[in-house]
Amino acid sequence: MQTIVIAGGGAGGLELATRLGDRLGRRRRARIVLIDRSPTHVWKPLLHEVASGKLDPQVHQVEYSAQAAHHHFEFVHGEVMSVDRTAQAIDIGACHGGDGSEHQPGRKLHYDKLVLAFGAVTNFFGIAGAAEHSMTLDSVDQAEQFRQRLVALCVQKGIRRETGIEPDAKVNVVIVGAGATGVELAAELHHTAHALAKYNIHALDPARDVRIRIVERGDRILPQLDAKLARNAEQYLRSLGIEVCTASGVAKVTSDAVHDEAGNVHASDITLWAAGVEGPQVCATLGLRLNRLRQVLVGPSLQTVDDPKVFAIGDCSSHVCSVNGTVIPPRAQAAHQQAVFLATVLGESDEKCLPHFQYRDYGSLVSLGPFVAVGVLIGRLGKFGSRGVVVDGMLARVLYRLMYRKHVLVLHGFVSMVAQTLSHWLRGRLAPPVKLH
Repeated sequence: MQTIVIAGGGAGGLELATRLGDRLGRRRRARIVLIDRSPTHVWKPLLHEVASGKLDPQVHQVEYSAQAAHHHFEFVHGEVMSVDRTAQAIDIGACHGGDGSEHQPGRKLHYDKLVLAFGAVTNFFGIAGAAEHSMTLDSVDQAEQFRQRLVALCVQKGIRRETGIEPDAKVNVVIVGAGATGVELAAELHHTAHALAKYNIHALDPARDVRIRIVERGDRILPQLDAKLARNAEQYLRSLGIEVCTASGVAKVTSDAVHDEAGNVHASDITLWAAGVEGPQVCATLGLRLNRLRQVLVGPSLQTVDDPKVFAIGDCSSHVCSVNGTVIPPRAQAAHQQAVFLATVLGESDEKCLPHFQYRDYGSLVSLGPFVAVGVLIGRLGKFGSRGVVVDGMLARVLYRLMYRKHVLVLHGFVSMVAQTLSHWLRGRLAPPVKLH
């Protein structure tokens, strides 16, 4: 019985482990093992909602051990330290508790086939001070740290204003990068500031004293969307009081400001870097060919170009579409499609005769707060035309929410997905719109 190891439990890795467990593990046709350094999974596209306080990660998290027990795969808690491709063995680091004590020792795990699904980390592009003075949204812990820091700053600044220590106290938030993550976070933070004021968490005027600014190197926001749609999104952000600074490359970041290449200084109490991604450092230790973003190069069947027994999917991989020659973008829908593809072919014993993966772009949806979203939908076989159909408003918002429900459906099945949806809806009716502490 072959052992298939999946390193990384993100959207693609967890879905692949679930599908392979149901298909091969249930019948004991293969041993399926998932490795992740965290004991729980939260869908990464939701991290901006965790950072804004709109979403409680404990309500939406998936316990890897429980998922493994229900879907016939094994979960190993630990971080991949190195891979010996000659011996086909993975070194897994020890796990430590919050008090620093070792809960599990380091281990070695052998594999017959290995799938790299590490995801990606923030790319600071070598900008001076960016890594030292910016926060990121690579994990739930980082999103929670951002939220707690924002709430603390609002409370502190409000007290300083009330007591007269700083009569003009303001909270300045600068988001570097106007892709989906940066734009979605900015819109959610606007509503968070107003919600915290409504519940008297801080004494600031959310419209005047909580300043949110997006700094983008490109000439427009949301480059993955149609230019007209991006302009409409920018106008909506400006109507919320969010400042958008395009064509503003960052020169350096300090503890209290973001300096752009034109010499402008953007005051910042919190800087969130959302300007790009790259493969994690572990990718550079595998002896596999990488691109300039440290992503693993893969061939038509998602096998790494250097080792047919090692596959790579999701944001840590670089796959060039054989149809149009473009690189598949680092999106959740790409990881989902790659997981579906590998779930059907990894049971094959001959790695040399695997079919080719074909990526289909179904469009993009971007949230602009609790009630608004924008995007473009592209149907199967060009059903809606090559440019797709533009959607916005509440319809786009409903479709945006359905993307997450589809992820839950894959992991838990229809009945559990419906039950969770109703549970989350009821919780939303009873609880405040954002976490208050």
